[in-house]
Amino acid sequence: MGSSPSREFNKPPEGSLIKLFDPWKSPLCTCPLKYSLNPYTGCAHRCLYCYITSYIPDAFKARPKARLLSRVERDLRKIDLRLPIAISNSTDPYQPLERVREDTRSVLRAIGSAGGKAIITTKSDLVLRDLDLISAMKAAVMITITGLSAELSRKMEPGAPLPERRLNALRELRRAEVPVGVRLDPLIHGVNTERESLLRLLDRLAECSLHVTASTYKPRADNWKRMKAAFGDRLRDRDYSEKVGRTRYLRREIREELLGWLKEEVEKRGMTYATCREGLPELQSAGSCDGTHLIPLDKD
Repeated sequence: MGSSPSREFNKPPEGSLIKLFDPWKSPLCTCPLKYSLNPYTGCAHRCLYCYITSYIPDAFKARPKARLLSRVERDLRKIDLRLPIAISNSTDPYQPLERVREDTRSVLRAIGSAGGKAIITTKSDLVLRDLDLISAMKAAVMITITGLSAELSRKMEPGAPLPERRLNALRELRRAEVPVGVRLDPLIHGVNTERESLLRLLDRLAECSLHVTASTYKPRADNWKRMKAAFGDRLRDRDYSEKVGRTRYLRREIREELLGWLKEEVEKRGMTYATCREGLPELQSAGSCDGTHLIPLDKD
């Protein structure tokens, strides 16, 4: 019997691009053991709620990484390929720069050739360009959607494709038999949590998604300023009175009510459900919170 993956044994060497995923050592994180790889530094989607501006300089200016492919190929020879690689957590792998550079495509080809597994998270329908690679490897795709409103998306995610394009990507991925799920992330109390709007979105998702992961907005000082400037009194400080580390949380009773209601509605439509960094593992009905359970294991 083979040994189970362990955090210390599988920790990549210092300087690796493929790193063990550990989101600020949050006690509320329920992610399974996995790696993380960001093909780019920074993200041109410029989402107002984005957390990377708290730790990446010029975070909304996307730039490539030097010798990306050779470094990834080196890392793949050293890591435990039983663990999935999350692409990406701090930058969208299919932001506009990828259309020109194809760095994400090169990375996926390398992971597939090495027999590795990938969970791809994106807001972009550019992921469809790589269907040939994704459908042939051990991979699943999570599409992030914050609602159906094009107007709200333009305001909140000015550099990202609009919701209908993301829904189309979900349909095409599912048609190609790629395992797909959706991240409802972030759910922002008073901005995109109106029940009827969420029900309409879930009805659309049920046509093409296997799984939903929901996560509430967790403000940091810089993105809170951007969000307050955009939405004013729709965001109230008293609603975010809980704190975990440097991160503020929506009050637990509000989170439990919203996320519990979502669980019922998601499962009613035949999809599995989980939450992300909420400290509510009892709401999870899927094999993982992040969609890694969707990754097929029978690809050569």
